[in-house]
Amino acid sequence: MTAGTGTWALSGFGDEIDADPVVQLSVLQALGARHIEVRSAWNTNVVELSDEQLDTLAALVAGRQMAVSAVASPIGKVDAFGDPETELSRFRRAVRAAQRLGSRYIRLFSFYRPPGTAPADIRDTVLRQLRDYATVAEREHLVLLHENEKEIYGDIPDRVLDLIEAVGSPALRVAWDNANFVQVGVRPFTDGYSALRPYLEYLQVKDALAADGTVVPAGEGDGELLATVTALRDDGYAGFASLEPHLAVAGALGGFSGPAEFGRAARAFAKLTDAIGVRLA
Repeated sequence: MTAGTGTWALSGFGDEIDADPVVQLSVLQALGARHIEVRSAWNTNVVELSDEQLDTLAALVAGRQMAVSAVASPIGKVDAFGDPETELSRFRRAVRAAQRLGSRYIRLFSFYRPPGTAPADIRDTVLRQLRDYATVAEREHLVLLHENEKEIYGDIPDRVLDLIEAVGSPALRVAWDNANFVQVGVRPFTDGYSALRPYLEYLQVKDALAADGTVVPAGEGDGELLATVTALRDDGYAGFASLEPHLAVAGALGGFSGPAEFGRAARAFAKLTDAIGVRLA
């Protein structure tokens, strides 16, 4: 796709639908998606899938004439002062998964702060590890997508910008999540869009209520989704929009919606994109 076409590639977290990738792919395809974001399959996280499982999953995706938009890894969703070699080993498994599944994108995070610490206390450790990951990604021609998440270093726009610019690698870019920003008291579009737009390469689609952080379908919360997608359209964005609804369960390591609620989330997002003239395909 080229910038300015008004078409975005619809994707979604398959394990938000069901543990079985056959069901995941069937529902996504029924909703008009030609891509899937892989966080887990068969109740196994993507970084723990065996080579045989990855090959089976890749064949299932190809058999539907679909593709993998991103490997939604859990890398960086651990204590910043944990064993860096353990997390580097997990990161290498994420790289292996991306290569076997034919995806150039790997989602990751910027580490949890231990109790009693401030963001500044973990900054150097976070940057050092992300630089190491970015070096590998550059060599392997992959792109790392940092997702803003509550209680990690890059939870608010200023710190997301800091880590992207401090690492300074074309292999580290932003996966934008409106709901996660709401949950840390940020007005996503108002407070962060202009600063982060130069690095924004992937859209995670969910919304949330500012009052209590409850996750809701796109456009039904305080995440400024309409303003965000309108600005992306006007900027010529032509990348992925990946549904991550979290409508039944929302936890630190992921969420779940089920087929019906996932469909509700997809329809809510399509209502927004239809209103601004963006086609999802």
